[in-house]
Amino acid sequence: MDTYKRKELLVGALMLAAGLFYLFLTINLPRKGFIDASTVPYILAIGLCLLGVLQLLAARTATPPASDPDDEAAGEEKSPPDYPTVFKTLALIAIYVALLQKVGFLIMTALYLYVQFIVITPREQKVNHITYVIIAVVASAAIFFTFRQGFDLMLPTGFLKF
Repeated sequence: MDTYKRKELLVGALMLAAGLFYLFLTINLPRKGFIDASTVPYILAIGLCLLGVLQLLAARTATPPASDPDDEAAGEEKSPPDYPTVFKTLALIAIYVALLQKVGFLIMTALYLYVQFIVITPREQKVNHITYVIIAVVASAAIFFTFRQGFDLMLPTGFLKF
């Protein structure tokens, strides 16, 4: 068995193992009804298990690509890793977690998403502030009200108190 096939099988086995472990942890969550706070973890665990099985099935018949997709053409330079973006993202996550209880989910999530969109926008692309604000606010509100009304799960409201 060649190295490429072994790597593909290993990835599939690790995905399946992670999915089964996550499913095992999810089974221990208390249930309140058919749809509750443990519904999404069940969906994620089952999805990860299915992806692991599909990866294992695909790896059985995998053939190595003609050229390594990670290698760039000989004439092109490799771009260095973008460490500042990684550090900015980690800092944003830390700030988000630190302020989530005090400020609230709606405001902090909208702010986090907006700033994260700016951070991950490539330098050569213009930052579209209006689109980023709309997406951040709509996504934050949709997630908040889905958990509040759909799953009857309280997220931190912060100083909004509703």
